[in-house]
Amino acid sequence: MILTNTAIQLLTPQHWKDYELIDCGNFEKLERFGNLVLIRPEPQAVWPKTLAEGEWTKRHDIRFKGRSATSGEWVKKNPKGQDRWHIEYKNTDVAIKFRLGLTSFKHVGIFPEQAVNWDYISESVKSFKTKNPRFLNLFAYTGGASLIAKAAGADTTHVDSIKQVVTWANENQEISGLSDIRWVVEDALKFVKRELKRGNTYHGIILDPPAYGHGPKGEKWKLEDHIMEMMRDVVQLLDPEEHFLILNSYSLGFSSVIVENLIKTAFPKVENLEIGELYLQATAGPKLPLGVFGKFRKFAK
Repeated sequence: MILTNTAIQLLTPQHWKDYELIDCGNFEKLERFGNLVLIRPEPQAVWPKTLAEGEWTKRHDIRFKGRSATSGEWVKKNPKGQDRWHIEYKNTDVAIKFRLGLTSFKHVGIFPEQAVNWDYISESVKSFKTKNPRFLNLFAYTGGASLIAKAAGADTTHVDSIKQVVTWANENQEISGLSDIRWVVEDALKFVKRELKRGNTYHGIILDPPAYGHGPKGEKWKLEDHIMEMMRDVVQLLDPEEHFLILNSYSLGFSSVIVENLIKTAFPKVENLEIGELYLQATAGPKLPLGVFGKFRKFAK
């Protein structure tokens, strides 16, 4: 038997009040965001539903019906029901708010399992000796990690290639009562390379790259082709005395062991490495896997 010194963790959020995964199965999930209950497609839910179909029908307010792999439509029980609404996330350190909305590609503007990473960010920022540590959020979407870092006291830079989601993130900043996050609409890899040339460093970095994507100027991103280059560059941006980094991936086929190998290859002197899988615990019983992570941190002595 071969023993490894890096145990694989299974982590689920502990502080959600405005979000609940009620049930999942038959390639769907039944979930509550604030006061609305949604049914959305979920390719990972390959097992049967725990609750009866009639219970799903009775409990939901809005259901997403896909037309293709990338688009569809929302069907409301109440045609006059709201398309946008707010929810809050609060842990032991900070509280933030999100504006949610019904998009044409089944998303609503938040990935609830990421709250595990948000907790790690706020805890790290609060524990650093550095005042106003610099934080970088790459592939930043609607800004959950950016808001958490800013609320915890970090000087925060938010990078995403899609202008509309950066605008959405700015809305979330405003309703959270925050300000002065630096918004950057750019290809993440290009931004990192330019920061290296400038000699800039960060105390905290999170990257949650998609399997496929495009930069604002048509730059192509393919996870397996570019992630090693990205990791080698990103670790050079870390402050040598005090830092943390989170690599998160939802790409099917990417395991936490792959993430471990990427981090150790890019940063051989890594300390306090943790790897594992994020999941959401359904109230009805099943665990829904939603990506893998690797993270590490170093505190100033």
